[in-house]
Amino acid sequence: MATDDTTAAIRQAAEQIAAAGQSPPRAAPDPVNLPMIRHWTQAMGDTNPIYTDAGAAGASVHGHLVAPPAMVQVWTMRGLRPAPDAGDSGDPLGLMIAVLDDAGFSSIVATNCEQEYYRYLCQGEQLTVRSSLEGVTGPKQTALGEGWFVTTRSTWYAGDEAVAAMRFRVLKFRPSAPKGTTGEVLRPVVTADTAFFWDGTARGELRIQRCGGCGALRHPPGPMCPACGADKPEYLLAAGTGEVYSYVVHHHPPVPGHQAPFVVALVQLTEGVRMVGELLGVNPDQVRVGMPVRAEFVKIDGGLTLPAWREDRP
Repeated sequence: MATDDTTAAIRQAAEQIAAAGQSPPRAAPDPVNLPMIRHWTQAMGDTNPIYTDAGAAGASVHGHLVAPPAMVQVWTMRGLRPAPDAGDSGDPLGLMIAVLDDAGFSSIVATNCEQEYYRYLCQGEQLTVRSSLEGVTGPKQTALGEGWFVTTRSTWYAGDEAVAAMRFRVLKFRPSAPKGTTGEVLRPVVTADTAFFWDGTARGELRIQRCGGCGALRHPPGPMCPACGADKPEYLLAAGTGEVYSYVVHHHPPVPGHQAPFVVALVQLTEGVRMVGELLGVNPDQVRVGMPVRAEFVKIDGGLTLPAWREDRP
């Protein structure tokens, strides 16, 4: 638990950072450009021609190709190894993270992000970004441990014109002590859209949401079909087989109910959708992309059964 002195010091630092207002402008390293737009649209699967084809209807604003609005943060990203003079000294999120690191809140997770787009960006525009601290709330007890919620607001400018804004919130927390490999776990939030999935795992079934309109499969579940827009969710029973599409080996921070290191895999199911789950009974050094796997169901208690994966050996 944070002491009264620690809590007071964090709140005082937050007040000072917030009072400083917007940080100095940090310039994008490059103007809005077509090569980066091509990389982004390919990675995101965005096939709208207005971003890459000058001849497409709506592609031009004052004779320039436009960029996807959701790319706005890309243009001013710092990169893996920002230079010491990259203009980050007044960044309120960085300053607040440093304060909480010093107070022992060593771990971080993003909790939500809200973006506003005021107009399309055009190729050749040079952006800057300025940020301010909107609020710091805590200490709060969460499933991850005791922590503080930090909210910042960033605004992007083309010259003096504001073109987009983003509210970004993170939780800086002190991880709870691990509870062993069984027992307490981070429990999923069950909603009207996902209840069928968890009802299935309790029965040893892997259920995939299927659109009752066009038949498209999707995971995670949602209220509407992204392919046709229908709100007629159904499901089918998956075979429970697939292969490792990607994976990470988790070392830190501690996760309740798990003993580090453990493997979290993104599995490409035989049916075509992808699903995340722990890969059981395998040495992390032996995991490989393309490894065949089969679903396994781990009963936590009477109210929760988690889907997991195990290597599918011949």
